[in-house]
Amino acid sequence: MFKEIFDNVRAAAPLVHNITNYVTVNDCANVLLACGASPIMADDIDEAADITKICGALNINIGTLSQNTIPSMFAAGKASNELSHPLILDPVGAGASALRTNTAKKLIEELEVSVIRGNISEIKALALGAGGAKGVDADVLDLLTEETLENAVSFTKRFAKEKNTVVAVTGAIDIVTDGETAYTIRNGNANMGKITGTGCMLSSLVAAFAAANREKLLESAAAAVIAMGLAGEQGFARLGERDGNAAFRQYIIDAVYNMNGEILDAGAKYERV
Repeated sequence: MFKEIFDNVRAAAPLVHNITNYVTVNDCANVLLACGASPIMADDIDEAADITKICGALNINIGTLSQNTIPSMFAAGKASNELSHPLILDPVGAGASALRTNTAKKLIEELEVSVIRGNISEIKALALGAGGAKGVDADVLDLLTEETLENAVSFTKRFAKEKNTVVAVTGAIDIVTDGETAYTIRNGNANMGKITGTGCMLSSLVAAFAAANREKLLESAAAAVIAMGLAGEQGFARLGERDGNAAFRQYIIDAVYNMNGEILDAGAKYERV
């Protein structure tokens, strides 16, 4: 089902503007190259809007938020909206500080956000004004399990419908919904949580997939989530006796590089609910 989505990314080779954090910016650039897209990073207010205008999608990540970059996020977001380009928001650490939470909420209120991609704690902070965020990670009390999945799907659907956007909640089980249809996805490996940046890389992938499939935002977000999870499975299987999390990170990017639509469809583990 998702073969065409992935193959369109390879064919279109979209240019993706990332206003992202300095912790994982290199990994975001490399995973975009691996999937067939091209990255560009520009967070200065004097060029953020101009760069957005030459790109196919915008990815805003608030992982290392500062007063210097916040105006650039809004300027780039408005330029993206004017062109009707996909805009992805990664509300890293929402719920951990007032600055992060309030900035993410304001971005959602003032911009037309195509996809919000975060962990369950971050999404709860945006929806309810409080979450269990532990730094930039989901709190243990918020972890998605088979027992909590049904309630989590209902909650995520309500939030997506309220904000008129696609919401991708990622964790042990992933949920991607537009408020009507939802995909529950079980690709991935638990050890991906030991690598800084897998979520950031995923948000960049979502932007690339959306740029190449603008009329299928829900399916694009689901395909990107599956692709990242599948890459995690393949990367972990490749680890040798002396390999650690640095090698794992590299193998994930390599797996994306070697992936195609057929591999994605063959390895996808999802349900439509």
